[in-house]
Amino acid sequence: MSKTITLDEAAKLLLSWNNIEILTHQSPDGDTLGSGYALACALKAKGKNVRVITCEEIVGNFAFLKDGLETDEDFVCEKVVSVDVATPSLLGVNREKYENIIDLCLDHHVTNDMEATYKYVDSESAAAGEIVLKLIDALGVEIDKHIANCLYTAITTDTGCFKYSNTTGDTLRAAARLLDLGCDSQMINYTFFELTTRKRVELEKYIYDTMEFCCGGKCAVIYITCDIVNKFQLTDDDMGGIESIPRRIEGVRLGLTIKEKSENLCKISARTNGDVSANEFCKNFGGGGHAAAAGCAINENIQKVREMIISKAEEVLNEGNC
Repeated sequence: MSKTITLDEAAKLLLSWNNIEILTHQSPDGDTLGSGYALACALKAKGKNVRVITCEEIVGNFAFLKDGLETDEDFVCEKVVSVDVATPSLLGVNREKYENIIDLCLDHHVTNDMEATYKYVDSESAAAGEIVLKLIDALGVEIDKHIANCLYTAITTDTGCFKYSNTTGDTLRAAARLLDLGCDSQMINYTFFELTTRKRVELEKYIYDTMEFCCGGKCAVIYITCDIVNKFQLTDDDMGGIESIPRRIEGVRLGLTIKEKSENLCKISARTNGDVSANEFCKNFGGGGHAAAAGCAINENIQKVREMIISKAEEVLNEGNC
């Protein structure tokens, strides 16, 4: 059973530890990476040996977050911290090694079911980046431009550049502070919300051509198959944010994205505008998240997954159960 602690207590623990690994989740987004690297930089400033653990190599738009975090080859981990990881399955390829040895869990998902020696979860925070900002203050570390960039990336990407319903006054105040501290908001906003590639344009064309509507137009479903990924040679950067496309459409209350990861594994992302709970929808398949944004994974082929989620969407939207 995890012990719930305060941020001040979390800071004291971190200051008492030396060789620390920070875990991020699979299919990494700006929040898990920005929060993880910001915390790593802060701990390094306190003289700690730190390494950020990811499920895959971090390249492309997120690569700048790693600046200045080279790790000694003789690093030996003593303590493990997870950041923005709501459930063990999100550890991906790192699950077997780390699931049972997490010392501190930091998260903002109301559905968090991680087991750790110590846990701090604040579901009122729009992003883990808000939590890490407060934690860095508790550590007594001065926030430099790079840490500010990491945290601004975390917060702005998890709020859709402050467009999502999870944005609060505290979120905006945190972002304003990071601006005052010198974060390059123009670069970050352009990189994650404006810049696109020709492959992304082709992908969006395919999405709009193949989008499926059900439940009388109240649900829109898009599909990204392995064949499409290979055809367009897509990277995670190319696919970033596509989950928000279905819910932009007038009349759509539940937007669903199915990403085929292998022959019998699909990742589902649910997005809503708040009147339908994405979290409750995904809990039906062992997942979860937030009211307006959640996800899950289903170990079935893509056609079976399609049938399963559309059937559940019809039940939810036609009977008002979500």
